[in-house]
Amino acid sequence: MEKDFQIADLRSFTTTVRAGSITRAATALKVSQPAVSQRIQRLEQAVGERILIRDPHGAKLTPAGETLLAYAERMLALHDEARTSINGRGAAPSGRRAIGLLEDLAITTLPAALADFATLHPQVDLEVIVGPAAALRRPAERGRLDLVFGDPSVMPDASVRWQRQVPLTWACAPAFDPFTDPLPLVLFTQPCQWRQPVLDALGRHGRRWRIAFQSTSVHAVQAAVSAGIGVGALLIGNVPPGAVRPSEQQGLPPVPMVDVAISRRADTDTDEAVNSLERLLRRTFTGRR
Repeated sequence: MEKDFQIADLRSFTTTVRAGSITRAATALKVSQPAVSQRIQRLEQAVGERILIRDPHGAKLTPAGETLLAYAERMLALHDEARTSINGRGAAPSGRRAIGLLEDLAITTLPAALADFATLHPQVDLEVIVGPAAALRRPAERGRLDLVFGDPSVMPDASVRWQRQVPLTWACAPAFDPFTDPLPLVLFTQPCQWRQPVLDALGRHGRRWRIAFQSTSVHAVQAAVSAGIGVGALLIGNVPPGAVRPSEQQGLPPVPMVDVAISRRADTDTDEAVNSLERLLRRTFTGRR
């Protein structure tokens, strides 16, 4: 007879994945380390195979664990929402929450997510720090950020809760000639995780290039593209109005996919406000819950 998944077991599993170890998960859940281990073992018995590989360096997902994680997060989210909706007795989240966002993503995802978050949690004061990965890394290391949306390198690997590859697209002014040699580029200033993959793609395609403009600001990059200074690689949602998207037939290689991620502090696992914010950001970014 197949065994059902238990909510406590699923929560211990997801918390261990986010925290990177059973020890840190036990601290976040305020239970003993043996209790977390027993719950994961019980979950593995229900699954029928191992879901975590535990070693002195922490805990890593097996292929079965990777599959289960996506379902576990959805089941826990529905469970927590149902419990809150039905009993209504818990104190509403309040106080300060802080998140870090890459500017590129803030432009496309933040307005809708903030509006929904304010409706769900009117007593929470939300601080949003927008900037490149280098600017977000220091407050994240100091524990000032509850959640980071953008560059997966800002927080430790174990903190990554959700990760996805997304496409960039070339963008230039209508009068710009993509066959210009060397190719004038509009780029984000280093350090930028998206910059080198773009340059590598051009190199493999045999295109010579020069950096005609660079900035840490997405608005400045958009302005330079619109002004015809060069061609840039942007998220599709950030292509400025009036710009065009040149194709491979115009001498440009396919633009590489880039990684975006949601990372969280381990001790926010049971924070209803941060859980809601993560779901809203995911929904806004992917177009689904």
